[in-house]
Amino acid sequence: MEQKEILSKVDHTLLAQTATWEEIKVICDDAVAYQTASVCIPPSYVKQAAEYLGDKMPVCTVIGFPNGYNTTAVKVFETADAVMNGAEEIDMVINLGWVKEGRYDLVKEEIQAVKKACGGKLLKVIIETCLLTEEEKIRMCRTVTESDAEYIKTSTGFSTHGATIDDVKLMREHTGSDKKVKAAGGISSFADGEAFVKLGADRLGTSRLVKAAKAQQ
Repeated sequence: MEQKEILSKVDHTLLAQTATWEEIKVICDDAVAYQTASVCIPPSYVKQAAEYLGDKMPVCTVIGFPNGYNTTAVKVFETADAVMNGAEEIDMVINLGWVKEGRYDLVKEEIQAVKKACGGKLLKVIIETCLLTEEEKIRMCRTVTESDAEYIKTSTGFSTHGATIDDVKLMREHTGSDKKVKAAGGISSFADGEAFVKLGADRLGTSRLVKAAKAQQ
């Protein structure tokens, strides 16, 4: 695959706790220059980034990040606020405790509530695969398939590890064909990106591929 094709599937990401507006502006500029799918940034910068970018690049942000144990009401408020501020895409973290308790009904209800707050904007559901058993991953694939979310996503990148080949294979196998898959965390090279795309990942959450492209110039 050409690098341009892989970059077109990248959510160019900066979610570090210490991220400054000057750093966010740089990744916004790079996302436009390298024609990524979106720029994924902290909620506090969404309004500035949306105003800065205009219609040049969709702004993606994260909800209930990175632990997912906020109440549903908080996640709904965060989502509505982000959309009001100009977010076009929302990546939410599920309540992992509910998964451990087998409360997939509550997980689905929360996804649906957040999706409603998206107001038609794209929703990706982060299931944090590194903290789940194989059966829990499969059940979450089914839960997201039954929901109105557009994507299932592997990882926050803030836990024990990010996307793996096996997890993306599992997601593609057990998630409905109308749902898309986002691999995130630990994608450090174009070879990694191509491997995930060939397995069925529709999006890649990473900061490293744009950096790699810049380094080649």
